[in-house]
Amino acid sequence: MTPELAPVVWLLHDDRRGHQVQLKGLGNRLNARANAQIFWIDCTTTKVSLWRFLLGLPPTLETPEPYIKPDLIIGAGSQTHRLLASLRRKRSAHTAILMRPSFPKGWVKSRIIPAHDGVEEDRDTLVTQGVLNTQTPMAHLTNKHHALILVGGPSKHFNWNGDAVLQQVDHLCQRYPQWRWTVSSSRRTPVEMIDALSRRAGPNLLFRDHRETHANWLAHTLAGCRAAWITPDSVSMVYESLTAGIPTALFDLAAKPYSRVARGVETLRRNGRVGHIEAAEAIMGDNSPRPKALWEADRAARWLLERWRSAQ
Repeated sequence: MTPELAPVVWLLHDDRRGHQVQLKGLGNRLNARANAQIFWIDCTTTKVSLWRFLLGLPPTLETPEPYIKPDLIIGAGSQTHRLLASLRRKRSAHTAILMRPSFPKGWVKSRIIPAHDGVEEDRDTLVTQGVLNTQTPMAHLTNKHHALILVGGPSKHFNWNGDAVLQQVDHLCQRYPQWRWTVSSSRRTPVEMIDALSRRAGPNLLFRDHRETHANWLAHTLAGCRAAWITPDSVSMVYESLTAGIPTALFDLAAKPYSRVARGVETLRRNGRVGHIEAAEAIMGDNSPRPKALWEADRAARWLLERWRSAQ
């Protein structure tokens, strides 16, 4: 890659960790594939008036060298929309959004949207399986009998049933006592669920409270596991496990009606990308095939770079 083809990339973010993870995942792959120079802009501290948003007139932004002239401007999160739209007329900059925009779609040049949003793919729209993340596929799957359980909590997309989840955790640990189980909570896990999981710690079960884990804990733990069981409400973690290439299965929870996210999870089930408790051996068997990694951040980076380069 010649130096003049290395893009300057502005990543517009809000205060949502999930949106920041999506941007970081894409930014990492843009850097790996094109030596992209990444500059983050916090839209929660950057005010854009309505008239600038409507007319496409950017506010004054303090950007140090060498980030003054962006080649790619990418936003994720509704709080980034005003700034992203105001930058749409910026000369030689290719704008992109990682969700369905709240403004006319023609105001950005590229759209990267998860399939559960129900949009049709076209020349300017890439539809991804799930949201982007920072995971990278592992070169090899461990031979050790180590498995990870990730427990979420109440959500807009599934009817939470803590007792049912605990029964399924117990079932797995009792059916596969030779396995070493690591169980972790999340920010949505109810306190009583955390207490119940912590009481189950024993010789083959390690409980890790999410409040005591570090930012890279999930990636490091997945690297040492050959199976992952996840409550379906933890959709981002499901896709992180699939990106890593770990055999992944979901606990049974009833989906709420009319949830696009729940329909996306059901598509994963129908396509055989995730397993379920009734067919646990398909995930836990020593001869279970390793699933093909779902590396959507890399696919999105390749697509976006091709569009940017073709316009040069």
